Amino acid sequence: MWKASDHRYDTMQYRRCGNSGLKLPAISLGLWKNFGADTPFERAQEMCRTAFDLGITHFDLANNYGHPHNGSAEENFGRILRNGLGSYRDELCISTKAGYEMWEGPYGDRNGSRKYLTASLDQSLRRMGLDYVDIFYHHVFDPDTPLEETALALDHLVWQGKALYVGISNYNKAQTAQMLTILRELKTPFIVNQPSYSMLNRWVEEDGLDAFCAEQGIGLSVFSPLAQGFLTSRYLRGIPEDSRIGKGNTWLGQQLSEAMLTRLGRLNDIARARGQSLSQLAIAWLLHNPAVVTVLTGASSPGQIIENVRALEHPDFTKEEIADIEAVLQA
Repeated sequence: MWKASDHRYDTMQYRRCGNSGLKLPAISLGLWKNFGADTPFERAQEMCRTAFDLGITHFDLANNYGHPHNGSAEENFGRILRNGLGSYRDELCISTKAGYEMWEGPYGDRNGSRKYLTASLDQSLRRMGLDYVDIFYHHVFDPDTPLEETALALDHLVWQGKALYVGISNYNKAQTAQMLTILRELKTPFIVNQPSYSMLNRWVEEDGLDAFCAEQGIGLSVFSPLAQGFLTSRYLRGIPEDSRIGKGNTWLGQQLSEAMLTRLGRLNDIARARGQSLSQLAIAWLLHNPAVVTVLTGASSPGQIIENVRALEHPDFTKEEIADIEAVLQA
């Protein structure tokens, strides 16, 4: 039977999630990519075990994660839990989400109805072999379902014991404020919002979401911190054939202009001066925002997880470094 490292809590930092009593690691593992049925199970398992050995206690999933079929990431994670990681269940914070298209028919498409959210969480628990998840998110705002219905569904799932806390994802400031008003009245443990956020995608600052959440005691668990791979070393010397752009992702390719390459090169120079890689700089920069509780990082290998966690070795910034970074990002 696999045994976790005895030193897993030696270096990881943990932050309280909003005004709740729940602490999350500064870096979490997201299972959006590379954990589905098309990934060798042994590699997915090694990544999860490596993460936990490094003090990453938070594993973030969603009902539709996994390729080539929805739910395969949760199925694989269930196997990983049964293969030994599950013996540490009380040391883990496991989250999942529902909101996007999941199954055929009117009750499984993109929505926030009580019917869909209840059925989806039941399915997720079966796939992972769990009695409850620690955090259950509504994955995306649904303009066609009354927000009160979505909020009541989340509240009901908590009081059924299927989730300990609830959150929302891809909600802007105004939508978050509406949900907060309802859930506070219900006394539901609403503790977290999960938006996209990176050096190259700063909409949460422009929208005021980060300041609002910090003021209201809601944590931010941010995804896509490396901007789909731009904030790594992959594109500093051209486009690799095995990258998403190299494989024909035209949307990403359109973003990789000469101006972007220049910006990435200047950010990489700042990172090197700090003794970091570009990806480590990007993660540390996000954690410098006091509204951010944890950075959700993906991975395709254990080595990437190890590198990402090393961002915590240089967490602080001088005023000059922040000014230099801002000048690059505003150029």
